[in-house]
Amino acid sequence: MALYVHPRIQKALEQRQPVVALESTVITHGLPRPHNLELALELEATVRKAGAEPATIAVLDGRLQVGLSEDDLTRLATEDAAKASLWNVAALVQAGTTAGTTVATTLHAAQQAGIAVFATGGIGGVHHEAFDESADLHALARYRVVVVCAGAKSILNVTATKERLETLGVPILGYQSDFLAGFHTPLTDLPVSVRVDSPAEVAACYFAQGALGLPHALLVSQPVTPGIDADVLRGWLEQAHQEAHAQGLHGHAVTPFLLARLAECSDGQTVQVNRQLLVNNAHLAAHIATHIADHVTSQPASSTSPATSVPSQSEDAHPVPTSSATSST
Repeated sequence: MALYVHPRIQKALEQRQPVVALESTVITHGLPRPHNLELALELEATVRKAGAEPATIAVLDGRLQVGLSEDDLTRLATEDAAKASLWNVAALVQAGTTAGTTVATTLHAAQQAGIAVFATGGIGGVHHEAFDESADLHALARYRVVVVCAGAKSILNVTATKERLETLGVPILGYQSDFLAGFHTPLTDLPVSVRVDSPAEVAACYFAQGALGLPHALLVSQPVTPGIDADVLRGWLEQAHQEAHAQGLHGHAVTPFLLARLAECSDGQTVQVNRQLLVNNAHLAAHIATHIADHVTSQPASSTSPATSVPSQSEDAHPVPTSSATSST
């Protein structure tokens, strides 16, 4: 089976309990060791403390897995792993590879499993280099999942990313803000589609999206507090981009280089802010998932409304039988 749902997650979904999906490239390619494992455990603990069940998603030995054990998380954090996006995940699965999942692949797996809410840091988008765009954008246009983030990653062309999201029909909800979050900085000067001030409002938008038959994700933009001064960050970014250009870096080599240089230029401030916004987003996502689950639970089991037609939280979920394979808990 290509997709495996951990029994812990399968049980929570069957009982209509709130579940939050978490990506794993932040573990495999984000923070340095041992901080990556510390963060992975902290994110899961944050979701649980807020009343939801965490479902970290990854590819383990060629199996796309929804929900990991602590042993699984430790393995991802300590072993070398690939990065699984939608354009290569099938090949990685076929080859029996272990990989962290990007926003795009995590969205795919979350909807397949029936999870309605996903917490991440910053989404991928349009890069400054010509023709370089993240698969995250089209995944956001394809999978109806609430995605809690802090905006697009700082290294991107954020204005172009926002325009592309609008072209693709992806609504951007500003959480307690009228402007798009700036990832490392609290806010950009780009207005959002609509402002929401509570998890209940986000849940209402999610069900409205489903009732209208719109397939897109709902991107919830939550500003980080306090974040880094925008002018200071801009100086670091310009320096990093100039160095990448001078070294002739292109394609997939650019992003890790820029992130590493930002961490160096900031004396680790960007890493600290990234960690804080991930925890903040996991906390908010858990509360949104609770409101969605409460609404689904309050509906009659035989209801045929789009928002309650399956026992899981996501109305677009495809049934996934629990694998007979074992996993440590």
